[in-house]
Amino acid sequence: MMIIKLKKETTTDQVEHIVKIFENFGMETRDISGNVYGVLGIVGDTSKLSIRDIEALEGVDNVTRIQEPFKKANRKMQEECTVIDVNGIKIGGGNFTIMAGPCSVESRDQILEIAKSVDRSGAQILRGGAYKPRTSPYAFQGMELEGLELLKEARKETGMPIVTEIMSVELVDRFVKDVDIIQVGARNMQNFDLLKALGRVDKPILLKRGLSATIEEWLMSAEYIMAGGNNKVILCERGIRTYEKYTRNTLDLSAVLAVKKLSHLPVIVDPSHATGKRWMVKRLAMAAAAVGADGLMIEVHNDPENALCDGAQSLRPEQFEDLVIDVKKILEIVDKKM
Repeated sequence: MMIIKLKKETTTDQVEHIVKIFENFGMETRDISGNVYGVLGIVGDTSKLSIRDIEALEGVDNVTRIQEPFKKANRKMQEECTVIDVNGIKIGGGNFTIMAGPCSVESRDQILEIAKSVDRSGAQILRGGAYKPRTSPYAFQGMELEGLELLKEARKETGMPIVTEIMSVELVDRFVKDVDIIQVGARNMQNFDLLKALGRVDKPILLKRGLSATIEEWLMSAEYIMAGGNNKVILCERGIRTYEKYTRNTLDLSAVLAVKKLSHLPVIVDPSHATGKRWMVKRLAMAAAAVGADGLMIEVHNDPENALCDGAQSLRPEQFEDLVIDVKKILEIVDKKM
């Protein structure tokens, strides 16, 4: 990948000539011009092209290779933050979005009650697991397609878009039809066949960071999706596995700042999975807002003591309402809006 800075006096004909040269090599050309200079981003294998030869083209000022392996997700390729529209709800670019709901859909009454509750409290998007990847094969695996139908019913009742996790390539067509945001869980972050399939669809993808993934590996997984043509990627920091055992995972809020510097993609934070402890969730949600995250994913359950999945980290509805109130106070300070 290359960034080509054009001279101020470069003509339209010269730009078209440059673009045609790279298209003939089978490369994608993007206009990423700033306010003063014209800039072209070249996506493709440019390793065999000579910078000296490109700089010799009329209208070219200088050429820079992008060394990072992630190209389309790179901030150098797109200076402004990506904003993803989900049924009128904007994610990224100064907007703050809260996704809330149960870890898993357990029954019709349960998901409808929770959906109405989080909607009243200020959540914009309903989360809920129809399919649940679990460490133990004997643990509750979710209601699967029945759970998906209940999520759709909750969406109809509340008007809230739904986000839920996909488990396999075979489900892609069904999820594209029925789901507003397709979630790729931590365990599937490097399921490259699934990422490639999701790159071919026109649907927002919520990509959770892998259990022990580096920031670069996380962004490279986003690159797999974007390389297929789908640029609607939302990143989700949900804690990584470290030697610390007190919390479920270790929440890496520094990753929010790092991703914001390296990439134009929106990034949200899931303090529920990060900690595994209900009493920690609100304060870390506030910290995520303060550090510059574009949103939160919060687990809420109407009866967490009897939840079939992750009850210990799920907030009760009144606790979630309290969280939203305090997060809004932080957003006023950092100049973001819900």
